[in-house]
Amino acid sequence: MSAIPDQHYIDRILQGETNLFAMLVDRYKDMIFTLAIKMVKNREEAEEVAQDTFIKIYSSLIKFKGDSKFSTWIYKIAYNTCLDRLKKNKKEDLNISIDEFSAHLIKTMDNALSALEDKERKQTIQDCLNLLPGDENFLLTLFYFEDQSLEEIGKIMNINANNVKVKLFRSRQKLAVILKKQLEPEIVEYYERER
Repeated sequence: MSAIPDQHYIDRILQGETNLFAMLVDRYKDMIFTLAIKMVKNREEAEEVAQDTFIKIYSSLIKFKGDSKFSTWIYKIAYNTCLDRLKKNKKEDLNISIDEFSAHLIKTMDNALSALEDKERKQTIQDCLNLLPGDENFLLTLFYFEDQSLEEIGKIMNINANNVKVKLFRSRQKLAVILKKQLEPEIVEYYERER
């Protein structure tokens, strides 16, 4: 990523150098697409959402006041664009009962994950994240993979930091259930390979 700050490009774009918007698109396109695919769970839909997001960013650029990081502002636009798309499509999300969750399960999950090689672990987590409803996948991705703070996530998702904490807890519970179901066969496979 270039050392030139986003604000430099924003100022120049607003002064009429519209071709520089391509620099911002290039800087954030992978991030926006990744988040979109996590929510809408369809490559073509995610590409359209990413495109719509950048159109909205471009047409709203003058409204960016710098109250938050530019990436936070972009995430919020991407998140709302995804929500609009999901409402339009009225897709049903997978619901997982959190009754199956317990503190013991998280410990078991952590032990199981540490038995996997790092690359396999990351892929397993990604696969399991993709089984969560889009907004929970989005939330966990922002927190764990994009290192967004509770406050920044709150701004993006239009909720306060305490609600983010609650949603994060519930999403982690669901992820733990999914990971347990997915990992049990993988752990058996892992130990069979080691012999």
